[in-house]
Amino acid sequence: MAASQSPPGTTTPPPPPKAGARRFWHRVTDGLEMSELWAQFTQEARTGYSLYSREVDWDAAKQQKPVHRAWAVVRDFFWAMIMKLTPARRVLLLIALAALLLGDWRFTLEDGTAEINFRAIGILILLVLLALELADRVTMKRDLEIARDIQRWLVPAEPPQVEGVEIAFASRPANTVAGDYYDAFYRPPLPDAHGRERLMLVVADVAGKSVPAALLMATLQSSLHALAVAPTSLLELVHALNRYTCARSLGGLRFTTAFLAEFDPATQTLIYVCAGHNPPILRRVSGQVEHLETGGLPLGIDPQAVYEQGSAAMGKGDLLLVYTDGLIEAVNEKGSEYGLEALNELLNIVPGESAAETLRHLMEDVDRFVGRAPQHDDITCLVLRSKL
Repeated sequence: MAASQSPPGTTTPPPPPKAGARRFWHRVTDGLEMSELWAQFTQEARTGYSLYSREVDWDAAKQQKPVHRAWAVVRDFFWAMIMKLTPARRVLLLIALAALLLGDWRFTLEDGTAEINFRAIGILILLVLLALELADRVTMKRDLEIARDIQRWLVPAEPPQVEGVEIAFASRPANTVAGDYYDAFYRPPLPDAHGRERLMLVVADVAGKSVPAALLMATLQSSLHALAVAPTSLLELVHALNRYTCARSLGGLRFTTAFLAEFDPATQTLIYVCAGHNPPILRRVSGQVEHLETGGLPLGIDPQAVYEQGSAAMGKGDLLLVYTDGLIEAVNEKGSEYGLEALNELLNIVPGESAAETLRHLMEDVDRFVGRAPQHDDITCLVLRSKL
């Protein structure tokens, strides 16, 4: 039987890829589409450029002629990259680059002509360097994942059950570990409180990101819980916590903004101290909005700082949102911030929802706004809603 032929003017479609090739590609890409891969690459390229460009002397480069300026920028980028390696790996990289430039060399010997492929040697050295850097990255990633698990143990996995109110919280680190902290736990009653326990609510943001901020966050958590077991007032607790933080803040360089409050379920009242933190939003069921601003300096700046205490009564249906600045400063691909206006608009359309539903809608709204832009700061939110 004759083989069938395509009609004139048509092209034969290429054969479908083999199953083995599809499996290989799916394994390499984790099933991501090309648009997602490109977005990931551009994000990583921007992050890498930002890291290395900080070490370029742009002011000095601008004063030079265009040709010399380009050379100065390339030179600074080269040193910025090579100095990230260990001395031994720097030498290997230089040898690899030299070998790539040499290419193939032929030598005439007594018994014939010999050839050395320096290009292949250079590629081999580069692969060895890549393997060494990947090993470091895997080790660091494993350590960071352990640190992330420990950090999760330091904060509550589920909100406490409190009569008359709903509580929900969420935290999304910009990196593997975060400098944000949230908590909700009961303190022992004051001597004149007739045995009523106080619900402690905390949201804090340590200056900085990643590992240094996460270590100080753990220190803040342990010191707060150690101080909170004493039957002291909220103001006494905040002053003691500030003195403790000042002793470990590297001269005020690693300060902490915090909102600390005590909620009395019996009276539905809240007393609080806002220590340099973004003022939480109290949205009344009527639509009126209040910002809880009373407090003082961030923790860790001045051991003699004086703090003031504010109070608010929670009515039925009222909602309190405590958040870190990573929420309103979330940036989209155009460089625009999410902002307080968008946050208030969202709270206006979810007045009757539960605390968990309100928080879910808030995080989804931020995700829609940000799109594929990288997250630059930790985001933490706590919602307290009085039941209707």
